[in-house]
Amino acid sequence: MARNNWIILCLAYIVGLLSTNLFAFSSSGFSKTHFLIIALGLIGLAFVQAIALHKLLRISYQVWASAAIIAIMAVVYFQLRIPRPSNNDISYQVIASESELVTVTGRVLTEPRLNNNQRLKFWLEATEIDNQEQVSGKLYVTVPLLQGTGIYPGENLKLKGILYLPQAASNPGGFDFQAYLARQGIFAGLQGLEVIFERHTEPPWGWWKLRRRIVRSHIQGLGSPLGQLVSSMVLGRKAVDLPSDIRDRFIEAGLAHVLAASGFHVSLLLGIILKLTNRFTIKPRLVIGIGTLLIYLGLTGIQASVFRACLMGVAVLLALAMNTKVKPLGSLLLAATIILLFNPLLIGDLGFQLSFLATFGLIVTLPGLQTKLDWLPPTIATLVAVPLAASVWVLPLLGYAFNSVATYSILVNICCTPLIIIISLGGMISAIAALIFPLIGSAIAWLLLYPTKLLITIIHFFTNLPGSTWAVGQISLGALLIIYGLFLLVWLHDRWRNQWLLVFLCILTLIVVPRGYQHFNLTQVTILAAQPEPIIVIQDRGKVILINSGNSKTVKYSLLPFLTQQGINRLDYAIDLNQKSHSESDWLPISDRLTIKHFILNPNLEHQFTPISKKTVIQDLNQAIATKSCQISFDSELSLLKLETATETWLILSQMKRDTKQIEQYIEQSLLNQKPVVLVSSKFATAWLQSQPQIIISSAPPKKVTSQNIGKTKFYDLKKDGAITWTPKHGFETNQELSQSNYIF
Repeated sequence: MARNNWIILCLAYIVGLLSTNLFAFSSSGFSKTHFLIIALGLIGLAFVQAIALHKLLRISYQVWASAAIIAIMAVVYFQLRIPRPSNNDISYQVIASESELVTVTGRVLTEPRLNNNQRLKFWLEATEIDNQEQVSGKLYVTVPLLQGTGIYPGENLKLKGILYLPQAASNPGGFDFQAYLARQGIFAGLQGLEVIFERHTEPPWGWWKLRRRIVRSHIQGLGSPLGQLVSSMVLGRKAVDLPSDIRDRFIEAGLAHVLAASGFHVSLLLGIILKLTNRFTIKPRLVIGIGTLLIYLGLTGIQASVFRACLMGVAVLLALAMNTKVKPLGSLLLAATIILLFNPLLIGDLGFQLSFLATFGLIVTLPGLQTKLDWLPPTIATLVAVPLAASVWVLPLLGYAFNSVATYSILVNICCTPLIIIISLGGMISAIAALIFPLIGSAIAWLLLYPTKLLITIIHFFTNLPGSTWAVGQISLGALLIIYGLFLLVWLHDRWRNQWLLVFLCILTLIVVPRGYQHFNLTQVTILAAQPEPIIVIQDRGKVILINSGNSKTVKYSLLPFLTQQGINRLDYAIDLNQKSHSESDWLPISDRLTIKHFILNPNLEHQFTPISKKTVIQDLNQAIATKSCQISFDSELSLLKLETATETWLILSQMKRDTKQIEQYIEQSLLNQKPVVLVSSKFATAWLQSQPQIIISSAPPKKVTSQNIGKTKFYDLKKDGAITWTPKHGFETNQELSQSNYIF
């Protein structure tokens, strides 16, 4: 079969798998309707390509028909490989043992790592529950740090704790923990309280022991957290417990790829090996090179990006052995096809996608950029061109995945590339030495002290600049496909390449115009599912009002992701209804990310508050706020915020204790204005139901609420329903309803 035919068939397989991302991932697979839509789309795409490219590529219609069949079979293969719980999966035990202490026996599958709550997390293959019933399936386990110290992969142990079902994202833009675990074949979690070791004897060998030896050597030479940082730059952050503040800084600066083992690291390692074996004959160089790549693959935990790079590295070694040239694009396509044949679910893995896009960008864009920069010294031209070529191709996907872009990411990458090369190269040499003699490894790692400190200083400088992260909002899948289509046109056609500025303006238009139109025309109220008080975001035709911030955890995992998804970079008003001593630390992460124009708080706490920013105007709650569609006023006696829209009266209650009769009278008075009443509170009294408010939104419903005493009142439980969104056109919708209707376009 001709080379072009193989390329078409490999691309067909990959495109078929990519089409599965059109709909939300579910452990039950696609519905018949969704499968039919995908199949018809793939057939139509093959038909159009067959007609459009027939004269150019001289590929027969039979090959295109085969490509359509392969693409559809790829979708079927994806369906078959979706993890599903077996009949005796441990997730079925959750309902029977809800909130009860259970004992689970199983084998540890992964090396324990610290989570953000300073508990150890790992995967466990369950075999038995409560010492009597046989079960199967995997568990996501967390245990106290002291309890889990010494746990290693492959160990058999017993755990006492509470089983639970992972939850989907409660708020728009939040992390879908349930879907993430489902992709790994995990459908239940265990909050471990006690670890019972059966035979705690460490085996003499294991990849995890080698990783631990390297990390300890780096920490001994550099201290903490610099040692962990260098280890993560060598092995990837999945293999190291890197402090969350450093990890978040790197991500915010656009340097997340530095902490992920990838082709960059494999290229450095392969370069070292080829240099050291330069005087050897071909056969020993081939054996040593492939052996080194296999060892590195094992040390990093067989991550998809490293697997891809190692496959391409093997291709380079084979080409050297046969004295032929490697075709980079062909090698990349072949590596992608092989990996996806082993695990088609990786097509939805962001790390896998970014790795291939960055490599593709280097192959097709780097030569042209180096030609354009030939007026610079070759070394400087390469330092500028390499990060630029990779960044251009991954930025749209990063914006689509995280709803934001690191504003200075390209500049940061250019500035930090020399330091990253020095630290990564030194870290690899140190790691090799540590495997043989740890003290020598530590001594070599110590030489990286000042380069590592300088790298962190540069990252802190850029991430502290105003607007270091810019929220672009939710980019539609259709817009993303158009952007990459334009990229391909620029790559393939000289005419489009000469019009790159016009293409850039088209891409900006695709992102900015829809977001700008929504910003100045949207009227929406969102009540986020948060504790201990409700968080409300009001968007009204260009104005944004935030009511309450929640605690630091809520800000990080619920509020900021939602504001980023909505493309919000400025708050016109930030209102704090907290009656207790104000916690400025809860608002600082918000002010670091967004500009706050007016900050409004309780008059009794105004003297305790230090202004967040010199540009922020402080005012008390007694001043009314008016936008185009709503008006906000504050009742200091009841500690109640009143939001008036054209169709509803919203009563937003703080956590202050108050007389229930006063609230009943307030509701009745509002009803006299012939407007439905929407009551929002973290807690409420059953007696308020007698006044018949139309809507009640709360995160802590009273236990005595029944269909009889709730009457005609519509009740939303934030814990159960997730975030609630109101718009004049659609009324009230839950987060689940919104995510299903807005998934594709």
